[in-house]
Amino acid sequence: MSRLSLHPRYAPRESLFAGHPDHYRGDTNAVCSPFLRECVMAMQDCCDEAHETQEILRQGTYDLPRITKVLENERVFLLVDEGTIRRYKAELTDEIEPQINELLARADKGLKALSKKEKQLRTKVEGVQLEQTVPSSRTVNTAGMSKLEARRIQMLVRQRERLEEELQALRTEVDNMELSSMKKR
Repeated sequence: MSRLSLHPRYAPRESLFAGHPDHYRGDTNAVCSPFLRECVMAMQDCCDEAHETQEILRQGTYDLPRITKVLENERVFLLVDEGTIRRYKAELTDEIEPQINELLARADKGLKALSKKEKQLRTKVEGVQLEQTVPSSRTVNTAGMSKLEARRIQMLVRQRERLEEELQALRTEVDNMELSSMKKR
């Protein structure tokens, strides 16, 4: 409920002065009307609201000149003849063509390295397949040995297998390094 609705709208109007305007100058008992106070307080509330609204509006629009400049758009059309376009196209071709040829040469080297690697892998696969079909000489007959000797042989076999795996990993790493060095050339 606002302060304005506290008093009836059509109440009789009271004068600020107790009597005639001549009496005002000397009237010490002059009392301000409650309607006048309400009017002043309502005006004060309106001014406060207007000030707050103005502050909010300033905060929302203070960046407007910068944003307007950023969003400003200008179109420029440049008309060029066909000879100029051909010349620029030829210059661009002269500039890019050596780089494209170099990239193609690198791709050929990489392809040759990969085909060499493929041949090596195929021979390894064939070797492994051949090894699996032929009975291995690695199997050890431990029937006539003591348990200690059998364990020792098993440990040596495991150690040999681990070393073979490490050798294979090192070969793969060397191959990868060779391939990457060929790519860099």
